[in-house]
Amino acid sequence: MSARSVGLPSRVPAPGLPERVTIWEVGARDGLQNESGVVDVGVKLEFLDRLADAGLGVLEATSFVHPKWVPQLADAEQLLAGLRRRDGVSYPVLVPNERGLDRALAAGVEHIAIFGSATETFAKRNLNRTLDEQFAMFEPVAGRARAEGLDVRGYVSMCFGDPWEGSVDPAQVVSVGKRLLDLGCSQLSLGDTIGVATPGQVEVLLAGFTEAGVDLGRIAVHFHDTYGQALSNTLASLRCGVSTVDSSAGGLGGCPYAESATGNLATEDLVWMLDGLGVQHGVDLAALAATSAWMAGQLGRPSPSRVVRALTG
Repeated sequence: MSARSVGLPSRVPAPGLPERVTIWEVGARDGLQNESGVVDVGVKLEFLDRLADAGLGVLEATSFVHPKWVPQLADAEQLLAGLRRRDGVSYPVLVPNERGLDRALAAGVEHIAIFGSATETFAKRNLNRTLDEQFAMFEPVAGRARAEGLDVRGYVSMCFGDPWEGSVDPAQVVSVGKRLLDLGCSQLSLGDTIGVATPGQVEVLLAGFTEAGVDLGRIAVHFHDTYGQALSNTLASLRCGVSTVDSSAGGLGGCPYAESATGNLATEDLVWMLDGLGVQHGVDLAALAATSAWMAGQLGRPSPSRVVRALTG
């Protein structure tokens, strides 16, 4: 029997998992911003349309980072103007500062995300701020956004390892995360930016947030698959009570801070696992895999997702 004829995995529900998981799809933003070339805005719009057709309810669409730093997303306004918005689908955008928020508000955005660092070195390299100074930059962004009725998500990078500092103290991650939540973020996404985490680390960090009084319903996880650990780390997170998982259709994206990084957790690989565990998510796997195969064709290379290759190869 071929992989294509299998279609879906056998369902064997496991105890202690969420009944339903929200998939926060980041392919159009986190995935495409790592491309060496600029993808045509028409392709991006079709990509987002196809992802919505496949049943994904959260599509992180683009970023209002200065085009000098992320030229791949310099078309943010054009993309949002051409977006065919769907009822029941949210389209968050990444916003680095007040100027980015101005652009987001002008574009009619309803959901934004700010991105901080759990380490001193990455804060300086990525934000040109110290670990403490980054919060002075985020405070007016989050405050103004909430005053305008926008939902605000917080990202924390380098939660498990930093290429310059090595292992990261979980207590430091919890401290940074709590400060972002205190600024008004409704949700916190914990990022394994260089893909070095293992399930034990994940459990320890999530326990730290629980001990600090943070409801894990407000926590999302964002794993990179550099060392092949993204799915196992995700399963560990679900067992701890997390029910929002970031992923990228077809495994789009890469990590510029580690050689041979294979990018984000592929949404199809996540969906296959969730289907096998009997966890609801609302995504049509066949439609999603076809979308990722189509996008891989647009980019001129095979999809790194094993599930995409199995179902469409």
